[in-house]
Amino acid sequence: MSRISIDQVKHVANLARLAITEEEAQKFTTQLDAIISFAELLNEVDTDNVEPTSHVLDMKNVMREDIPGSGLPREEVLKNAPDQKDGQIKVPAIIE
Repeated sequence: MSRISIDQVKHVANLARLAITEEEAQKFTTQLDAIISFAELLNEVDTDNVEPTSHVLDMKNVMREDIPGSGLPREEVLKNAPDQKDGQIKVPAIIE
């Protein structure tokens, strides 16, 4: 017995804005049923003593200390600006 119907495959294709033929719908139904069957095998795995994780590796955020420092000199920054006015970088207006 199939775990997914042709109508469900067509519905998902429609939601994804995909035009599929009847032959494709039948093929995708068979393929998706096989994928679902494989995923259901995970229900048989004994996970009683397995701690939940979000990643398989023990990862931690390593951040440097936030120490303020001096920035670039204004003249150096403005040297690469395509347009400037009064010591500021001039950009096109986005709000009228």
